[in-house]
Amino acid sequence: MGTAERRCSRCERVLLWVVLVAAWDAAWGQLRYSVPEELPKGSFVGDVENDLGLELPVLRDRGVRVVSEGRTQYFALHGKTGHLMTAERIDREQLCRLVEKCVLRCEVIVEEEMKVYKIEVEITDINDNAPSFRQAEKELRMSEMTAPGSRFTLAEAHDPDAGPNSLQRYELSGDEHFSLAVQTGPSGDQRPELVLAKALDREEAGFHELVLKASDGGEPARTGTVRIRVVVLDANDNAPVFSQGEYTVRVPEDVPVGSVLVTLTASDADEGQNGHVKYIFHKISDRASELFHLDSETGEISLKDDLDFEEIATHELEVQAHDGGELSDTAKIAIMVTDVNDNAPEISVRSALNEISEDATSGTVVALLHVQDRDSGANGQVRCSISESLPFRLEKTFEDYYRVVTVGELDREKVSEYSLTVQAMDGGSPAMQSSAVLVLRVLDVNDNAPVFSEAGYSARLAENNAAGALVLTVRALDADWGQNARVRYRLSEGWVKGAPLSSYVSVQAETGALYALRSFDYEEVREVRLWVWAEDGGAPALSSNVSVLLEIVDENDNAPQVLYPPAAAPSAAVSGWSGVELAPRSAEPGALVAKVVAVDADAGQNAWLSYELAKATEPGLFRVGLHSGEVRTARFPLARDAARQSLVVVVKDHGRPALSATATLTVVLAESVAELLSELGSVAAAPGEPATSLTRWLVLAVAAVSCLFLAFLLLLLALRLRRWRHSQLLAASGSAALRGVPASQFVGIDGVRAFLHSYSHEVSLTADSRKSHLRLSSGSCCDTLPARPPPDEPAPLLGADPTTTSRQPQPNTDWRFSQTQRPGTSGSQNGEEGGAWPNNQFDTEVLQAMILASANEAADGNSTLGGGTGTMGLSARYGPQFTLQHVPDYRQNVYIPGSTATLTNAAGKRDAKNAGASGGNKKKSGKKEKK
Repeated sequence: MGTAERRCSRCERVLLWVVLVAAWDAAWGQLRYSVPEELPKGSFVGDVENDLGLELPVLRDRGVRVVSEGRTQYFALHGKTGHLMTAERIDREQLCRLVEKCVLRCEVIVEEEMKVYKIEVEITDINDNAPSFRQAEKELRMSEMTAPGSRFTLAEAHDPDAGPNSLQRYELSGDEHFSLAVQTGPSGDQRPELVLAKALDREEAGFHELVLKASDGGEPARTGTVRIRVVVLDANDNAPVFSQGEYTVRVPEDVPVGSVLVTLTASDADEGQNGHVKYIFHKISDRASELFHLDSETGEISLKDDLDFEEIATHELEVQAHDGGELSDTAKIAIMVTDVNDNAPEISVRSALNEISEDATSGTVVALLHVQDRDSGANGQVRCSISESLPFRLEKTFEDYYRVVTVGELDREKVSEYSLTVQAMDGGSPAMQSSAVLVLRVLDVNDNAPVFSEAGYSARLAENNAAGALVLTVRALDADWGQNARVRYRLSEGWVKGAPLSSYVSVQAETGALYALRSFDYEEVREVRLWVWAEDGGAPALSSNVSVLLEIVDENDNAPQVLYPPAAAPSAAVSGWSGVELAPRSAEPGALVAKVVAVDADAGQNAWLSYELAKATEPGLFRVGLHSGEVRTARFPLARDAARQSLVVVVKDHGRPALSATATLTVVLAESVAELLSELGSVAAAPGEPATSLTRWLVLAVAAVSCLFLAFLLLLLALRLRRWRHSQLLAASGSAALRGVPASQFVGIDGVRAFLHSYSHEVSLTADSRKSHLRLSSGSCCDTLPARPPPDEPAPLLGADPTTTSRQPQPNTDWRFSQTQRPGTSGSQNGEEGGAWPNNQFDTEVLQAMILASANEAADGNSTLGGGTGTMGLSARYGPQFTLQHVPDYRQNVYIPGSTATLTNAAGKRDAKNAGASGGNKKKSGKKEKK
């Protein structure tokens, strides 16, 4: 009972001391606790909530946590009670093997406030380890000559506990020849020695059995034993002696494995086996036995494993030198490990923010860092730095703690995420460094208004567009993120032609597309100016606007409108315009008669107008300016030109497709107003004949041509009948001479009697009055100069087809016209030139008069006989180009200009041999007709 009461009293005093110390240190921001080792996991260490003055909600809401040095976390904070608890089982001997006072350190970090509270927990020892010897048995060899009082060093026991629980005493039992002596070393350690109390006698006892017991001071005490066997040998006079009592060696911690650190030397004056020295470790720690190797023959101590200054800086060893007689000497070896810069600084992120708002104030703590270097001296001095280009800086708080704080303002639109690299460099040579990367995302704040991609927008929209047509798309970008960057569009209020702007155009809120809600008319609205607003989704929302100009593009949807001449009366029932203008018959070409004035409601090319004359009573009399619309005379008016001229002017624009309008002008060719009024009166008297009725004129023209053609057929039939009858009369009378022709058939031309012929002409009328032609029809001539038929052949009918008659004989080539002969009177002709036919001057004149009469008749009939094709070059005016060389041989078929009628020679049968020459003349005549 007394022992239990004493333990309780001692525990109470320890706890009271711990509480007082904790209260004192808490005032300075640091807590100290003390707990015994080997406590189970979850054991109470201290009340952090009360000691730091924190409240339980703070511990839960502000991210309070405990961080321990090293990889193993031995302590944790209980979230419900605020107590510091053990997180692992703590073994003092394992953590603080060579340290008398074992203290574990940890920090309590309040992440929201970026505050750190240091806690030191001392681990007190309990008697959980018994003293132990390295070997369970020990054998000593002693000569029987060993003097009493001699001392022999024994192996020391090892107890990892500290204080009263560590090794306290040794006890020896087993034989009266030996006793135990305990020496106290400089550090307070106990060194047992075996003392020979009584001389040995090998013959009496060859060996002695002893037991050495080591006890600690715990309650209850723990003990450890080793059996010592002493073997009695023959006499050995000299013991080995080391050259030095103590060896001190300094080696760097990076010395290679296998290196010889020190060589021990011991000498023995004996000879033979008694002088042979061997080396063994007498005292060595467990860690030292893993690091060092002793060569028993040479005494070399070499390195088996890497040294670590940060783990153990000094190793103390004891080595014995034994000779063959088991005499020995002991030497101490101290191996001092010097520090080498072999450890880079270690950066531990105790607390850090992952996100920060871009409007955070300068000096906001974003991370808490712990930096340490396991090296010592200059090798363990660490300098931390961060890039100066970043808006952050490092501040040292206390000891090895740093915090990263903001400097200046953050802008997410410029940098949305920061990658902070914290570098730590020690002072070694060469220096070693390490780094830690902190990733910090900047949260967006609605500090940017939407910005349109263009300073102003403009679009062109063709008029008559379909309702709902896309006009253009405006786009605004917001440099913010998320909801703050979501842009919506709307139109500002406005009016267009007295109507709300929203009835003309609309904008899609999400895309910014502008649509036309109605069809635009360029003639009503030519442009629409509006403002589009872009607003983001922030709170409060930011907005901006941009101007939009919508230009309506003209289309050719309006035909030209004629302003002058004025519009015709509705009773006229005529499309277009009508007007009356006066043009004197003495007007020169180019004289201005009238001007057509027209406008177009369209614009641009669609309103460019051009004028052209579509129809005129006299097409060549007037012309219209292409762009001016001025009506001018193109030539001198002629007497045959109608007094009233009707002009139709077409006005066209330049659109695609082009639209047009017509204007009708009535131009009266008159020299005075009276004539004009008279002409206008005649026009008024015939209101039933509209000037522009083209169909009526066409019908009348067709009817006139039909009547003329019918009359021509009747006349041709009458002429045929008459000539047939006349030929019958001639045949009955039997007269073939020209004298038999009644005198009434001859008329005088310039005093010369010419033979008259009747010709039938084919009248060819065209729609163009200017190009009406009167030409002689091929084979239409019905009069010939008949040759006298032979007695056995009937006379051919007058006007019959030559191909149906008998073959004509070839003419006689002896008779020719001379080049000097020209048509004229009978007195001007040379009648003395010989020939078979004609045989007198009168017949020659008759032939010439016939040809001249034919040309004159063609000229008087306004035909093309004089200069047209097939006229042999005869001119209506009998120009000098006509010569007798153009007249065919009278003995051949005589060609009448404009006709295929021939003059036949009855005597031509005698000259049939000249048919080739006749064919050549006919071919030549055909070529001229083609011209």
